[in-house]
Amino acid sequence: MMGRTMKISPNGFSCISLAQAVGVLCAVICCLGMSAAAGAAEAKAVNSDTGKRFAAVWRIRGEISAVGGTGGAERKLREGDPVFIGERVSAAPSAEAVLKTDDAGMVAIRPGAEFVAERFAAHGESSDSFTMRLITGSLRVITGWIGRTNQAGNRIVTPTATIGIRGTDHEPYVLAKDLAGAKGYRAGTYDKVNRGTTMLEAAGQSLDIDAGKVGFARAASGKKERALMTLLLPVLLEKVPDFYVPGEFDAELDSYSQNADEVIKQQLELKRKGGAPAIAKACSPATIAKAWLAQLDGAIVRSDAAGILEMFAPEVAIRAIVIKKDGSTATIELGRDEFSQSTLNAVNSLKNYKHRRVSLDAKAADSDSGKSCEQLIVKSVVIEQGLQAGKRFRFESQEEYLLELRDQRWLALKAETTQR
Repeated sequence: MMGRTMKISPNGFSCISLAQAVGVLCAVICCLGMSAAAGAAEAKAVNSDTGKRFAAVWRIRGEISAVGGTGGAERKLREGDPVFIGERVSAAPSAEAVLKTDDAGMVAIRPGAEFVAERFAAHGESSDSFTMRLITGSLRVITGWIGRTNQAGNRIVTPTATIGIRGTDHEPYVLAKDLAGAKGYRAGTYDKVNRGTTMLEAAGQSLDIDAGKVGFARAASGKKERALMTLLLPVLLEKVPDFYVPGEFDAELDSYSQNADEVIKQQLELKRKGGAPAIAKACSPATIAKAWLAQLDGAIVRSDAAGILEMFAPEVAIRAIVIKKDGSTATIELGRDEFSQSTLNAVNSLKNYKHRRVSLDAKAADSDSGKSCEQLIVKSVVIEQGLQAGKRFRFESQEEYLLELRDQRWLALKAETTQR
């Protein structure tokens, strides 16, 4: 080559060759980055899911906002509101919410979290998919049927890793660099698995995370480090970081998670049958009753009047048979409005509430009518105690409910409690 000299370094490598190699590597990385950006832009351009609903707000406390697309209007979410593909959902520093996804899963939004649901299709088919991008903060995700019918198509993407879902209950957490120092932890992606298994992928390697474990993929520091790729590989942590704390709605989520497999199976059957009632053999009254009662008991423990009321149909008929001081009984009948006021008064004056269900029986209301999975009769003996208006109480009672499935929710049409 005319006009150029080649210097040989002491280790025998050509300095020019090394520089050229570095240049080629940089060019490759740049091209890969441009290709990835182009691919992302193309995916965004052809994303037919944008604007479609993927979930609805099930529980909420504080300010949670959703912004649709570039320059889209911001809306403050309320209970019952739909949430759409492509919306950037953000929680205020003290806000929380739970979304119920349309494949019967749950997404709990922790304080300060931001995420975007990028893809969602839940038709009850093997091609169903769900991709969510967690930008910062933490979520608790109980996967719906997509995590069971198409595991490869269900994932959470973060700035440093991709989390593959295998039908599970887990908590991904993106700890940003500006918060990492304050919390005393490294910046990057964490994933705590409560039930099931996830797969954490980073730096071209993958790591399986089982229940009770936490995986971590660190963020690049930007400094020149030897063996950088090794440092970026995902690892299992020895203990759960103390920034993982339960959310306000976790008691309900715990109850749902315990029975999620059966509930999701039933919802998938309903979807595949076009919303028609599942056949009798696919219905599990005991499982449904257990989950419903756990949700009710959890709302009472939290003094969540709104959570209690939403479990009862507007036309609900409620009867209580109580034992008076002289040993005789009295019957109290309540309509929805009276029950609403009574519930508000009760939870506001309730303290140290504890309960224990000593029996549970559930069956289809009328298996011959074709409503085997639409209406259930639930009976349970429960022992309750605590403080109400400063006075101690202890009741043992027989409860009976008539539950009906409406819009994929079980509501009580009748409720009766008899003191024993």
